[in-house]
Amino acid sequence: QQTWGPVMAKGIEDTTFYRWHRLVALNEVGGDPTVLDEAGPQALHSWAARQQESWPLGMTTLSTHDTKRSEDVRARLIAVAGDAAAWERCSRVFGEAAEQAGVDRPTGHLLWQTLVGAWPISPDRLHGYLTKAVREAKQHTAWVDGDPDYEARVLALADTAVAAGPMREAVEDALARSAGAVRATVLGAKLLQLLLPGVPDTYQGCELVDLSLVDPDNRRPVDFDTRGTRLGRLESGPPEDLDDEKLLVTSRALRLRRDLSAAFDADGSYEPLATSNEHAVAVCRGGAVAGVVARAPHHLAATGGWGTGTVRLPGGRWRDELTGREVPGGEVPLVDLLATLPVALLRRTGE
Repeated sequence: QQTWGPVMAKGIEDTTFYRWHRLVALNEVGGDPTVLDEAGPQALHSWAARQQESWPLGMTTLSTHDTKRSEDVRARLIAVAGDAAAWERCSRVFGEAAEQAGVDRPTGHLLWQTLVGAWPISPDRLHGYLTKAVREAKQHTAWVDGDPDYEARVLALADTAVAAGPMREAVEDALARSAGAVRATVLGAKLLQLLLPGVPDTYQGCELVDLSLVDPDNRRPVDFDTRGTRLGRLESGPPEDLDDEKLLVTSRALRLRRDLSAAFDADGSYEPLATSNEHAVAVCRGGAVAGVVARAPHHLAATGGWGTGTVRLPGGRWRDELTGREVPGGEVPLVDLLATLPVALLRRTGE
């Protein structure tokens, strides 16, 4: 117990995770990058059932002071990973540029994923992150007895990447192609976090879209005035951008947890809801609150969208707290339920 935590932190999180860049969104504290090939809704439901049974008041979070990348950086990368053409282009362009610059290809692969996740990013923030990343990897340089020449080549490659040219074009094109997928992933991840068993924690600044990297980047000052202004505007009008939409999801879900606390406590229940489309994930808490989110949005679009897909809600009347839409129980068409937002937060209002 005295040594396992430090061994995990330094051996895996602060070494291996800075070397293995297949999909860096999965290289997270407490995470397991090898689950990529087997990920699916059932894994989530099984985890949630165990939590409700054994740890119903454990903390659930997406970002902390110690995450390697914020929740929204990871959401971006997971969304873009659904676009094979964009992923291949970024990998190729940055790999070739890295070789020409005397930088190893894995570091080039890390660089473009960092840019996709945090773009736009200032040179100071990017330099600080990359310096820490290559030193933690301990392959070409390190905190002790490092290689300043290699570090300089990495930072020069980063400067070239953010300037006008093929690398920046590849990053911006990947983000443009995935704008809708990013939106669905950002909002879906946040809604699930706030509805799953446990006590949800929203790390400072993550009420809006937050594109922070590892500390100290994720400890920058938070503009609470802007958040207050946006929250006030949402009381009387629709969201204007993704920041507003994330704040809407966060605030409305937390209000439901406050108002219907019995549905979320240790004696409450967690139930997966049946959907007829594999791209919809739906859950219900205490028979009183339901959430529906979209998964694999690129594949969803490629297969024709929601079509005739449905989600089966428990009986009674429901209202989407995000849009105000009234929804009957039973089989509900996903194309209608998710017409305004790629997520739905439903409150049961009557029998």
